[in-house]
Amino acid sequence: MREFTSPSRRVFLVFLALFLVALCLTCLVPFLHVLALSFSHKIPAMQGRVIVWPLDFDEATRRIAVGINLKSYRFVFERPEFVRAFLISVERIALAGLLTMFVVIVTAYPLSRSNAEFRGRTAYVWFLALTMLVSGGLIPWYMIIRRLGMLDSIWALVVPGMAPAYSIVLLLNFYRGLPRSLAESAFLDGAGHWRILWRLYAPLSLPAIATLTLFTVVGNWNSWFDGLILMTRPRNYPLQSYLQSLIASTSLQLMTRGRSELLKQISDRTVKAAQIFIGAVPMLALYPFLQRYFIMGIVLGSVKE
Repeated sequence: MREFTSPSRRVFLVFLALFLVALCLTCLVPFLHVLALSFSHKIPAMQGRVIVWPLDFDEATRRIAVGINLKSYRFVFERPEFVRAFLISVERIALAGLLTMFVVIVTAYPLSRSNAEFRGRTAYVWFLALTMLVSGGLIPWYMIIRRLGMLDSIWALVVPGMAPAYSIVLLLNFYRGLPRSLAESAFLDGAGHWRILWRLYAPLSLPAIATLTLFTVVGNWNSWFDGLILMTRPRNYPLQSYLQSLIASTSLQLMTRGRSELLKQISDRTVKAAQIFIGAVPMLALYPFLQRYFIMGIVLGSVKE
């Protein structure tokens, strides 16, 4: 007990708490800054006065005060290009989440069996592990997608990433950690591999599956480079590709032509901040539903005894 109440340990705990608070602030403050910019008026945003609180501008008194300006969000949702890109990304994560996890689950199960049950299992696993270290290259990847006729379609964004080697290896190691007696008793009761997979292994691996689903959804949602090179028309860009092309341009003057009153209240910074925050909302809404599985699932299957 004396060890836990010693002055040196108290100093260490205080230092550790301050370090964790500082680490949390480095992650939270940039997010709050973008959120505050999105709700701010054009003038305080251009003056660099917005930090973590949104500031509005009263044109009658010419004063800046804490307040909320929704003009940037109204402008964003009036843009059909943004809405279309948002819906394309939603469709992408829905298809990628379902199809990728189906492929991962049905691939990891046979690879988790013993060599006596599945000959060549070790060679397949090593082949998967090799793909995590060596890539085929960007040009062959693009040429295959073009030869398959998937360019400028949602399948070009979904199919190439449907068999992530990391997820398969992680899940098969989790399967190998389950007691073999469970599958053996199911075989004695007359169950086949398909029923064992979906009635026994899948429910028991729910934390790992939820974690891998989160990785898949977040990875597909944040991906922007593949949309730029696989979509030949900008109207088919997913949200992150659309935002990247928009942030790289300064076309607000053209987009607000004939709307001088609106241009007085918004700027490139406030509009881009609003779009970035809207793009982050779906992942922020998804995480709480998977949080209870995340901490446990992040380590399941990572170590094989």
